[in-house]
Amino acid sequence: QVVVNALQRVRLNFYRKDPSSCLEEIRFPDFHIAQELPLNQVTPIEFTPNEPGTYTFTCGMNMFRGEVKVETGQV
Repeated sequence: QVVVNALQRVRLNFYRKDPSSCLEEIRFPDFHIAQELPLNQVTPIEFTPNEPGTYTFTCGMNMFRGEVKVETGQV
């Protein structure tokens, strides 16, 4: 789980070292992101969450998953 603030730009860096074909892609459906993850490379994923909540991200085959927890930003 990754915790971030609403209305702040988020950049997550993914480094894929597992050659499994399941991990060739990462998906953040709530943010309309589907990105290939090349082997042995860092791939940045950027988005700005507008609303607090918990958003799931998955591998291309929906077998591996994680969460981005968006909290109300501090003023």
